[in-house]
Amino acid sequence: MDGLIFGAVVAARILVPLAIPKFPLPAMLAALVIDGLDQTIFQTFTHLDLEGYQTYDKALDVYYLSIAYVATLRNWTNHTAVGVSRFLYYYRMIGVVIFEITQIRAVLLIFPNTFEYFFDFYEGVRARWDPRKLTKGLIVGAAAFIWIFIKLPQEWWIHVAQLDATDLIKTQIFGVAKDASWIDAIANRPLVIVALVIVLVVLAFVVRWLFTKRLPPADYPWTFDADKNQPPVDPARIEAVRRRLAERLFDRELVEKAALITLVIVIFGRMLPGVDATPLQTAVGVFVMIVANTLITEALVRQGASWSSAVRQFTVMLAINLLIVAVGQVILASLTGRRLEHALVFAGLITLIVTLYDRYRPIHVARFESHHE
Repeated sequence: MDGLIFGAVVAARILVPLAIPKFPLPAMLAALVIDGLDQTIFQTFTHLDLEGYQTYDKALDVYYLSIAYVATLRNWTNHTAVGVSRFLYYYRMIGVVIFEITQIRAVLLIFPNTFEYFFDFYEGVRARWDPRKLTKGLIVGAAAFIWIFIKLPQEWWIHVAQLDATDLIKTQIFGVAKDASWIDAIANRPLVIVALVIVLVVLAFVVRWLFTKRLPPADYPWTFDADKNQPPVDPARIEAVRRRLAERLFDRELVEKAALITLVIVIFGRMLPGVDATPLQTAVGVFVMIVANTLITEALVRQGASWSSAVRQFTVMLAINLLIVAVGQVILASLTGRRLEHALVFAGLITLIVTLYDRYRPIHVARFESHHE
């Protein structure tokens, strides 16, 4: 049973983020909730030793944030918001790399994960309003508010003070030991639940008042489907951009793709056990693999290949990347006697992000060609 519960939670953390490009807000919030509850589920319903799970937990955070960032290239129509999200995402990723190398927890306070809540803010707006109406001042102000008043206290709480919210709630609010069950905690002080319900009801009325009295009229009914109410981009223009980008190897797309994948793999490499490659060695290996991927995909595009299905593109590129990894394994073993640890994990992760990036970047460029991206 323990293994079944563990597998179900990890599977949810891997599969739920795949819905972010199509259903950004609910999928992102679901990923956030699962991230917040996974250890509580394990502690409550299993007897698993969770000593090493924290490293996997942080790696899975990077995984779903990366999918969310690439999804902005597919869906976001406000050019300023895309630029702010790009900065916030890479700023956080650089901070995580520095932390993994130095193990100085205060680094994460300097590089807070503002991107995640900024993504939720934008998608919350887009659920009912046209985000193209958002001004630069409002976008930057929202990012600054999230950074200063939400993420800095949260990062301090988690990474500097290293306080556990679950333990604090049990001991200080419910008045039980931190290892007590939630059933015992609620039974000890049931009025806490009553107070929580009252707070939620009041909050619901406040939110309703904001939506009916203070916020501007909605542009369309509530929708969480990214393709609903989305200004169309001419498919012919997207295809033209895709073919234009395939005409040259070394360009902005290759640089960003290499930076994106390198940061993700370096972080995964520092978190997964058995990986002893340095960040520089990892970066070189990833860059070689990205160049190989780009050469192959651009050659296919120039030959007229058109990926109608993301699943088909992922499957073909995964087979190619597994072949590249197999060749790399043979070369590395013959030269050093070593093996590539977690090669399948890295190959799958690289293939997924590259596939999404290659599909969504032309949409972004076609949408904002007037901005000279």
